[in-house]
Amino acid sequence: MKPLTAAAKLGIFLPAAPEEFRSQPITRGDLEALRQNPPQWLSDLWTAGPFPRDVVARKLGVTNTALARNDVSDSMTQAEIDALSAEEPDWLKAERENYAEVQREAVRVKEKEEARRAQTNRPPKNR
Repeated sequence: MKPLTAAAKLGIFLPAAPEEFRSQPITRGDLEALRQNPPQWLSDLWTAGPFPRDVVARKLGVTNTALARNDVSDSMTQAEIDALSAEEPDWLKAERENYAEVQREAVRVKEKEEARRAQTNRPPKNR
């Protein structure tokens, strides 16, 4: 697989990876070996970053779109994430509340659908 795909699967920011990782294809076996026995550079990236936008969004409790909407960079280190969380600007509070509301609504809809299915005599879908 391409290094970009492997980086996404590992949850790392590709430009921060070493040149040998970025310059050659990664096999599935190599990827699994990196997961099972990570080298020091990978452990460092997992703990301190920089992290890609999707990981930053997950750590902050917002969506990728929320970060883009508020002009947050594509990658952040753990220190930058911690500083932003400690500062907690108004946009971050609002986006976190919005994200939490969306999650609650998704749970409510799922429970409603499960209750509706339980009341019918139709067999459950295999999802």
